[in-house]
Amino acid sequence: MLPTGATTSYRQLDELTLRVGAGLAAAGVPAGAHVAVLMENCPEQLLAIWGPCRSGFVTVPVNAAAKGQLLAYFLEHADCAALIVEEALLPRFTEIAETLPRVRHVFVVRPDRGGGAGSPQALAAPMQEFTSLLECEPQTRADPGFSALAMLMFTSGTTGPSKAIMFSHAQLVYWGTDVAYHHEYTPDDIAYVFLPLFHGNALLGSTMGSLMAGAAIALVPRFSVSRFWSDIRASRATVFNGVGAVTNFLWKQPPSSADRDHHVTRCHLAPVPGFAAGFEERFGMPIMSAFGLTDYCLGAAYNTGSRRDKLGSCGLPRTGVELRIVDEDDFDVPVGTPGEIVMRNNHPRGASLGYYKQPEATAQSRRNLWFHTGDRGRIDEDGYVWYTDRIKDAIRRRGENISAFEVEEVIRTHPHVADVAVYPVRAESEDEVAATITLRPGAAEAFSYEALLEHCNRNLAYFMVPRYLQVAQDMPSTLSQKIEKYKLRQAAEADLSALWDRERAGITVAR
Repeated sequence: MLPTGATTSYRQLDELTLRVGAGLAAAGVPAGAHVAVLMENCPEQLLAIWGPCRSGFVTVPVNAAAKGQLLAYFLEHADCAALIVEEALLPRFTEIAETLPRVRHVFVVRPDRGGGAGSPQALAAPMQEFTSLLECEPQTRADPGFSALAMLMFTSGTTGPSKAIMFSHAQLVYWGTDVAYHHEYTPDDIAYVFLPLFHGNALLGSTMGSLMAGAAIALVPRFSVSRFWSDIRASRATVFNGVGAVTNFLWKQPPSSADRDHHVTRCHLAPVPGFAAGFEERFGMPIMSAFGLTDYCLGAAYNTGSRRDKLGSCGLPRTGVELRIVDEDDFDVPVGTPGEIVMRNNHPRGASLGYYKQPEATAQSRRNLWFHTGDRGRIDEDGYVWYTDRIKDAIRRRGENISAFEVEEVIRTHPHVADVAVYPVRAESEDEVAATITLRPGAAEAFSYEALLEHCNRNLAYFMVPRYLQVAQDMPSTLSQKIEKYKLRQAAEADLSALWDRERAGITVAR
């Protein structure tokens, strides 16, 4: 289901994906070859993703923002022999094509987004129209196998080059069935999908969860705060997945009498915001959450049947997965004590196969027979899992461990703040807390560092209140919009005098 009103049935999806696979083979793409997909959300993208792997090829979804050396790295590292690319993104490939001799087959998609189309560009000789694949007769190919490689999906690469996660056919199905079961998808559901399909949240969660439940999806190109609720109402969506920035945008819109005018029965938010109870009350929908990593599997889930006094948690460890909280030596910590979250999936092929061509990184992540998430959390006395922060986001100041996540949650509730990143900076002889913020439109004149500091002092422990503050027009981020805090830290430490310093301003934080 699309904003244009066009729909695709399961029967049509079955036939069209078979046509794509048959078309690739007919075009001379070698059996088992890796096929990259460089597109933004549209129905053709789903065909481009599922068609190749269904017929024994390996699909490689690529972030639509990738270009230049990064795009070349993705295609080279993943050993791609073919590329299915949206027409608007084709110049990004042609600029680097000569550096990628392995990519011998290029299929160009001209998606119908309902906004009209300009004159189609002429294609170079080695290129073909994607529609040529759909003209092939569908052929049921040999089953590629339960444990065969089906897809490579790149991580965000916040601390180094992105790694390509290997998914078997089995795990793609497991992701769908796990999400469908734990987040209660039924054939009556319509999932509103606006997050990019080249990432796990939309592809493995919303889309695969819907497919495994026999539900429908309402697909739009991207998130729009102005169109969000009108899209929800027009599609009669019953469920959606949101991430932090989306949640904040929706919450900060002026309250309206139409806030409950929809058919949504639940939503999945990651992370669960500090204003979760207010969000549920205002929009009339229960919040679900989960803990999992695209790198491995879904580990815990919180749904409408979970205890409502545990709202904000990631729920209980799910069936088939062991989950522990450990210290630096991988020993269990006491109940309620924060530590690293580690997991072990007990289903054959229920977890990813590791990182493509990176055996050392795979082994390091799975040391001592457990997958190490790099996330800090705790398990309470009732068995509920609570996420704290990424381990590298934790700040230790004057003997106290500080969660950057918790500081960020408080700063985001300030009426002038649009987004924030909290990180440690080395000052004098120890780490201090720094925060870089972006402001909401029109808030610059009313904003003051002193008022923000007072807000933090009212809502945080004294040792958590940032010493350094900075307003930025925007913040460096990965292609999946994760803020690259290490870049902010490097810039801050290069010239701390450029940041506002509460000690230099003579402000004392009250205990």
